Amino acid sequence: MTGTPFAGLGKPDRAARGPWLAPLTIVLGSLVTLVPFKATFPILPPIGLMMLLAWRLHRPELLKPWAPLLLGFVDDLVSGQPLGSAMLFWTVSFIAIDVLDTRIVWRDFFQDWLLAAGAIGFCLIGGRLVATPLGAHVDTVLLVQILVSIALFPVLSRLVSRLDGKRRAR
Repeated sequence: MTGTPFAGLGKPDRAARGPWLAPLTIVLGSLVTLVPFKATFPILPPIGLMMLLAWRLHRPELLKPWAPLLLGFVDDLVSGQPLGSAMLFWTVSFIAIDVLDTRIVWRDFFQDWLLAAGAIGFCLIGGRLVATPLGAHVDTVLLVQILVSIALFPVLSRLVSRLDGKRRAR
């Protein structure tokens, strides 16, 4: 035993800020769609969804299974998608990751990235099928948006890790 037995006393508990920080950052990520900026292609990644996935993959115990339903409702309200689409697709993705998490013995970052890529692709394609007619020519832009979102996920995962201030147990 090294150090004093009271080495942790007096230090702020960083784990206590997690229960309110995760939903707040997810809602703030959804609110990014309200920021006015001009773009030639609408390839803005779904930051709210990506924050939800980053929090779920970083700290699985933090969000309840019903959390994507409420957070998806907020995203539907601010993003302009049909009401219930993000609620459905976020919840299905969250449950699928929960099921896969029970099957996978151990995970590293690349497996987390693969899980997030599948969930991002599923949610964006599902949102496209719900929101636009099948005859609309948006598939190329959707593919670019999916690729940009998948490429940006490690940045948001790092941000969540930094905000959490807690190292992942190995």
